[in-house]
Amino acid sequence: MERMLAFGTVILALAVAAAATPPTPPQETHIAFANHGGISDWQSDGDEAMYLRSSNGKWYHAKLLGRCLDLDTALAVGFDTGPVGDFDKFSKIVVHGRPCPITSLVRSDPPPRKVYKPHH
Repeated sequence: MERMLAFGTVILALAVAAAATPPTPPQETHIAFANHGGISDWQSDGDEAMYLRSSNGKWYHAKLLGRCLDLDTALAVGFDTGPVGDFDKFSKIVVHGRPCPITSLVRSDPPPRKVYKPHH
């Protein structure tokens, strides 16, 4: 009986510890060969972030250092990868010639579908 009680206490302690552990933040990553077609699609996430799809179909979320003017309405953007050619948290998105530095790039689910409302 004492063994069962002790075992139950251990299980309860482990459950409480697991519940109290904060979730691990996503790990920083990179998109290889971004300078050679490694990015196949993108979608803005407001004017401070962007979703990117690599040529192998994986989605990523890039957070920017601050507001990137016109990102949310841009029809085209550039990707400044630097000399290595990989897109990572040290890269920049270029909108209308203005560089927008990245501060974080992590794997992501696909972006939510944008709902376009007709203007009246």
